[in-house]
Amino acid sequence: MAQTMDKPQSYGKRLIDDIRHQPMIYLMALPVIAFYVVFHYVPMYGITMAFQNYSIRLGTMGSEWVGLTHFVDFFESYYFETLLTNTLLISLYDLLFGFPAPLILALLINELGGTKFKKVVQTISYIPHFISVVIICGIINLFTSSTGLFNDIVAFLGGERSDMLARPELFRTIYTASGVWQGVGFGSIIYLAALSGVDPGLYDAARMDGAGRFRQTLHITLPGIMPTVTILLILRVGSLLSVGYEKIILLYNPITYSTADVISSFVYRKGVLDANYSYSTAIGLFNSIINFLLLVAANYASRKVSETSLW
Repeated sequence: MAQTMDKPQSYGKRLIDDIRHQPMIYLMALPVIAFYVVFHYVPMYGITMAFQNYSIRLGTMGSEWVGLTHFVDFFESYYFETLLTNTLLISLYDLLFGFPAPLILALLINELGGTKFKKVVQTISYIPHFISVVIICGIINLFTSSTGLFNDIVAFLGGERSDMLARPELFRTIYTASGVWQGVGFGSIIYLAALSGVDPGLYDAARMDGAGRFRQTLHITLPGIMPTVTILLILRVGSLLSVGYEKIILLYNPITYSTADVISSFVYRKGVLDANYSYSTAIGLFNSIINFLLLVAANYASRKVSETSLW
């Protein structure tokens, strides 16, 4: 007699059964799902403005369609090369100095012996992350002014005082250095969590073989957290052009536009201040597409050279 095989359940039925068995987990996930739907997926309809001469009176359904006109205008504009160069350079500086800083701090904290001292160091390093960007920029303005702390040091060493934020050649350095200070402590949390998952027995075996702390870090610690490092690097590369406008517009001025103006700050000026919604939407869409392509490329490269990738 032929055996009858059970027909596999559909995805919808399996999802309903899973919700019935674990209702609290799905209930906890609802706010997160709602956040992404309301603030990320629903607003994507506004992308249509990039292909229109958008008018608030006519709305997206009644505004005139102009195709790729706004994209062409941006690519042919005087600002395109400057904006792209500034955005890439600031992002690359942040990747070069800001990405390894939390990892190095986590490795140093992991080597500390005293639990109380370790907690004090962690707490102090976390504080800048929770300070408002406005306050952070106020501190930067105060320290870099002609009478500020940094100029006091320069004058003490025999240099001349100057308003550092009014010097285009110093803007990227100030922005990157302050960004490292802001994020190094909070960024180390993920690495510290990954370090806690490394098998302590491996360190004991390495010590018995005569390996010092440096060799233990090189051959046990780093390989143990490398998947975490790789995933974070992929995500960082995928947001290479996503330089936030908030800190930029609080620090720059027309004198430093040549090195400080980035895509996001230009979108802010065109979209919010000049009310050129279609043009700014087109620039923002271009920025998002480039970031998406970078994310796919970084993930592909990681999958080719290692076993770690996002998908």
